Amino acid sequence: MRCLALFVTIFFTCASGALAASPPTSASPAAGSGAPFLKTLELHGIRFVVSADYQSPTATVTITPSGLEIDNSPVTRSIDWRVKDAEVADLDVDRSPEIYVYLTSDTGDSLVALSANKRKSLSDIDLPPLDETPGAMAGYRGRDAFAVGEGRLLRRFPIYRDGDSDAEPTGGMRQLQYRLEPGEAGWRLVVDQVLAY
Repeated sequence: MRCLALFVTIFFTCASGALAASPPTSASPAAGSGAPFLKTLELHGIRFVVSADYQSPTATVTITPSGLEIDNSPVTRSIDWRVKDAEVADLDVDRSPEIYVYLTSDTGDSLVALSANKRKSLSDIDLPPLDETPGAMAGYRGRDAFAVGEGRLLRRFPIYRDGDSDAEPTGGMRQLQYRLEPGEAGWRLVVDQVLAY
C-alpha cells in the first residue's frame, strides 16, 4: 500500500492546478529551457545514470549503464516531453533490472524503458498502444501517470464522462497493471489487470 500511496501523490501532483486546465498539446520542451535532469540508480549490481539534455534543438534522454557483462554503451533517445523522474525495478525477478524513465507534459506522462537483457546489454521495452487493451480507451483524454509498484508497472489516468471539462473529470480513475515479458526483438509490457474506481 505504501507504493500505491506514493503513486497517488505523483499523479495528483501532475494533474493539479494549471496543468489540469491546459489544453492537450505535444508540449515539446523549448531548447535551452529548464534545469538538466540527472539521476543515478542501482539494482543487483547494475547502475544506470539517467540524464536529459534540453539545450540542443532536439531534447534527448541518455541512459548510461555500468556493470553489464558485454555492452555498457550509453543509449540516447529523442524526446518530445521533459523527464520527470526515473525508477529502477526487476519486474520479472530475473536479477536483470529495468530502468523506467517518466516523461511529463501538460497533459500527462509518457515512458522510455530499457532492460538489462540477461545482464549483458540494454534492450528496449515496448509499451503497447492503449487501444490494444479492450475498454481502456473509454473516457480517456490523457493525463497518464506511471510508477512501479507491487511487481508491476502501473499506469493511471482519470476517466471522463460526456460533458466533462478537461479540468474536471468525474468518472473516477482507471489503472492498468503491466507485467514484463520477453518479446521478439526485446521486451514488452503486457496488461494483466485493469482496475476502475
